[in-house]
Amino acid sequence: MTVSQPLQEFFSIGDVCQLTDLKPHVLRYWESQFRFLNPAKNRSGNRVYQRREIELIMLVKHLLYTEKFTIDGARQRIEQYRRTGALKSEARHALGRETIENLRAEVANILAILDGKAPVEHPGQ
Repeated sequence: MTVSQPLQEFFSIGDVCQLTDLKPHVLRYWESQFRFLNPAKNRSGNRVYQRREIELIMLVKHLLYTEKFTIDGARQRIEQYRRTGALKSEARHALGRETIENLRAEVANILAILDGKAPVEHPGQ
């Protein structure tokens, strides 16, 4: 019998940075530019993100970095998604696209190592 681990519900800013490949100052800046990015704070005053907020962060990242929107343009597009009821699905798609791109990069790196074209990385060294 296998026991599945519970899904994490809350994420620190460090967790979110690792998941999204963004720096903390970028996340904090985006919070000032996008009203809907407003993570709760724990008793210590640290940001605590939920899965839904990570999906929205990935949507913002996709719009800014991939689609090349300005911040104002990304705000308008997200508002358009909100009005049409497509925000949740677009945010989930952005997270899925990022996951697929990360997997592709990892597979390419593994293939390069197997072909002898990239050095093997040793964790902890």
